[in-house]
Amino acid sequence: MNKTYIEDQTFENLDFSENELPKANYENCTFINCTFAQTNLSDISFIDCSFTDCNLSMAKLTKTTLNNIQFKNCKLLGIQFEHCNKFLFSVNFENCILNLSSFYQLDLKKQVFKNCSLQEADFTNCNLSSSVFDNCNLEKATFENTILDKANLQTAYHYTIDPELNSLKKAKFSLIGVVGLLSKYDIIIH
Repeated sequence: MNKTYIEDQTFENLDFSENELPKANYENCTFINCTFAQTNLSDISFIDCSFTDCNLSMAKLTKTTLNNIQFKNCKLLGIQFEHCNKFLFSVNFENCILNLSSFYQLDLKKQVFKNCSLQEADFTNCNLSSSVFDNCNLEKATFENTILDKANLQTAYHYTIDPELNSLKKAKFSLIGVVGLLSKYDIIIH
C-alpha cells in the first residue's frame, strides 16, 4: 500500500495523542504547538519539516524517516532515535529538552545541539565527529565508545566523559569543563 504524500502544509495547535497523525510522507511541512506525546509515529517519513513548540515525549519512532528536520523549543523526553530509519537521518535541535533520549550507534557527524538539555541522554557508540554542543546540559549523559573527534563542547556543561573510553582527538573543551574529563581519577582541582 502506497503512502499518501502531504506537502507544504502547516499543522497548528493539534493533539495527535487523541487523533493519530495519518501514516504518510510529510514533506516541507510545519508543525507548531502540536502534541505527539506517547504517539506512534512509526513508518512515517518527515522530509524538510520543522517542529516548533511541540511535545513529542515518548513518541515511538520505529522506522521513522527524519531527513533534514528542525526541532525548536520542543520537548523530546525519552525518544529512542536509534529506532529511526538511519538512511539520510538528519536533525537539528535548538532549545529542546532531550532528557533520557537515546542516540545509540547513530552517525551524528556535524550534529548541532544548541541550548538543549540532554540529561541522561545515551550517546554510546555514536559518531559525533565535528558536532557542536552549544550551551547544552549533559548531566549524566552516557559517552562510551563515542567518537568526539573535533567536537566542540566549549560551552557544554555538567558532562563526564572518560578519555580512555572515547575518541577525543582535537575536541574542544573549556578550561572549566576539563573537570568532566578527569572526574574518574578522583582528584581535586582548584
